[in-house]
Amino acid sequence: MTKIAIISIAMGVAVMIVSFAILEGFRNEIQSKIFSFGAHLQISKYDTNNSLEVEPIGGPRLVQDLHRFPQVQTIQPFARKTAIIKTKEEVLGVVLKGISEEDGRSPMRENLLTGKFLSFPDSTASNEILLSRKVADKLRLKVGDDALFYFIQNPPRVRKFTVKGIYQTGLDEFDEVYVIGDIRQIRELNAWPDSLVGGVEVVLKDFNRLDPVAENLYENLRYDLKLDKITDQYAQLFDWLQLLNRNVIIFLILIIFVATFNMVATIFIMILERTNMIGVLKAIGATDRQIRSMFFFRGLSLTLRGMLFGNLVGLGFCALQYYTHLIPLDPENYYMDRVPIFWDPNIIIILNAAVFATSLLAVLIPTYLISRIKPVTAIKFD
Repeated sequence: MTKIAIISIAMGVAVMIVSFAILEGFRNEIQSKIFSFGAHLQISKYDTNNSLEVEPIGGPRLVQDLHRFPQVQTIQPFARKTAIIKTKEEVLGVVLKGISEEDGRSPMRENLLTGKFLSFPDSTASNEILLSRKVADKLRLKVGDDALFYFIQNPPRVRKFTVKGIYQTGLDEFDEVYVIGDIRQIRELNAWPDSLVGGVEVVLKDFNRLDPVAENLYENLRYDLKLDKITDQYAQLFDWLQLLNRNVIIFLILIIFVATFNMVATIFIMILERTNMIGVLKAIGATDRQIRSMFFFRGLSLTLRGMLFGNLVGLGFCALQYYTHLIPLDPENYYMDRVPIFWDPNIIIILNAAVFATSLLAVLIPTYLISRIKPVTAIKFD
């Protein structure tokens, strides 16, 4: 029974550590992929057309105004323009998203599979682009190939771009649509001066304060600008993450309940097996409190041993998956090619504290049965 109790606690702790590490890994991986395209907040010209191509806004002044808010970390200008890519064998409609690295490195660098990231020369606009792996496969393009982009405008324009790299986020909302390029190419196509941009993407210092910060920024924006939160733009993905959170919490409550039940059953059986001993101890003057403390410390010892083994197994598995990518995933279904692991010491400490507290409560409950044991009856107990 003591081995069953230790194994039960160890399995519970290990499963909880692994569950939270994987859940947080999924959440952080998917959020980082979303943020690499849309950041936390997007500010653009107010337009009822709902088109990807919007009216330009003055970038430098808006960036200067936004930097006055202490919650803002980085600001990246962007612009979008629809295009048709034509190769010798295929034709595909895409959205060219122009970016700049004036205010720091683009998070899109983390999604690069092959090739190199865009270079931004000082004098001219770069003719390099990044394709997603899905778009590259459909068009049969690889790093170093050239592609013709046809822009439907008056007059129509054609540009030849060179594939500098291939990226993959695993999110179809991005991979099937977007091509990444230099924002100056879109300025030239639209005949914009250098001071105009399609919009700005704002990264906050604390994503958990997205709603109050967004409300504060919105109140201080000009009337002709709109502010979009990333949680509204991709609500289905964030709703899915919230659903994962709820499922894991229910799962962990069931695990703690099972581990607690096993500990209660173990202490009950230990008391029943030692009923004769309890009767003898009472007969020679031992108090109920002294006898309860014996069983309490015995249960405490089992709990600590189970937690030790559980942490070794759980953290060991997480480390193995983190460094070796032992368990792969299908990116088409899970948005990533491996089971992700996120290390959060605070979560590990909280989980161990919760298991320790519930186990101690489980140990205390059955020890109060000792006060109901009569010495004469206990000594005769067989």
